[in-house]
Amino acid sequence: MVSIKDVAKKAQVSTATVSHVINETRFVADETKQKVYLAMKDLNYQPNRIARSLRSRKSNTIGLLVPLVAEDTSNFFFMSIANGIEKVLKENGYNLILSNSDEDEGTEKDQIRVFNTQLIDGLIIAPVNGKDSAYKQELTGDYPVVYIDRHPSGIEGDMVLVDNLRGSYEAVAALLNKGYERIGFITGTLGITTSDERLNGYKQALEEKGLPVRNEFIKEGPATFELGYQLAKELHEAGVTALFIANNVMTMGAVSYLKEHQVQIPEEIGIIGYDDYDWMKITSPPLSVVRQPAFEIGKVAVEQLLKRINGSQEKYTEVMLDSELVQRGSF
Repeated sequence: MVSIKDVAKKAQVSTATVSHVINETRFVADETKQKVYLAMKDLNYQPNRIARSLRSRKSNTIGLLVPLVAEDTSNFFFMSIANGIEKVLKENGYNLILSNSDEDEGTEKDQIRVFNTQLIDGLIIAPVNGKDSAYKQELTGDYPVVYIDRHPSGIEGDMVLVDNLRGSYEAVAALLNKGYERIGFITGTLGITTSDERLNGYKQALEEKGLPVRNEFIKEGPATFELGYQLAKELHEAGVTALFIANNVMTMGAVSYLKEHQVQIPEEIGIIGYDDYDWMKITSPPLSVVRQPAFEIGKVAVEQLLKRINGSQEKYTEVMLDSELVQRGSF
């Protein structure tokens, strides 16, 4: 096995100089650095990253904890966030460890405890439960944290969120402006900040138009294809003239019901879904959606995290990104 001594001998420098080049612990002239790098390359020498991390207390590794649920297309949303994070990390010489909370509080706590025992430089987390989880008690590791997508109550910290209320409001307002008034709303389980905010946007748009909020037109439950199908059926039978569906997997179920029962879109019913995926562009007609800036969420979150890692003491920031209503042919 090639050792640091072999590198020093080939580069004709001391082992201390090689160590300083690898660990960046002291100034070394560029010419000398190049001799060391060339020797390392020729000898295929790989520095012991674990040992370097223990000495420097820096691992150049970031953790990402998000709720990925089997057969849930929202996984694409979080994977797009991860892509935004990785792009910035590669530019800055960092690696990413992805962990899954499976939308379960117990699993989330277990994964946080694992991160607390690992040598990571920072953590980005999309909380499972924005209201009740004791993140202050769980996040005891010596690293900064940035929260994304969901706003945990009672927590002071850096956050990168999307204006869900405004996105939902604009979607429902667009339906109202086209003359739809009996608008059904389908959402995943309430109690998660994103779902609650989207419901509030729906209500606000109706109230500003002087229309009553009809509880029988509001349907919630676990975000599954099957339930999206069933709730669309119930609302269609209740006589709604439009549907706004606040997550993508339930949108798939709702569209499946309408297609299966040959309900004409947009002549018989208008529809707007949430998040923008390729399949939504090739339905007939193409589906109008509220598009979230997933890649940008990841990019902004990791840029803030790197500032903290590099010693920033500025006040905690809450970045609120805008969603975009993409109008196609479904209303």
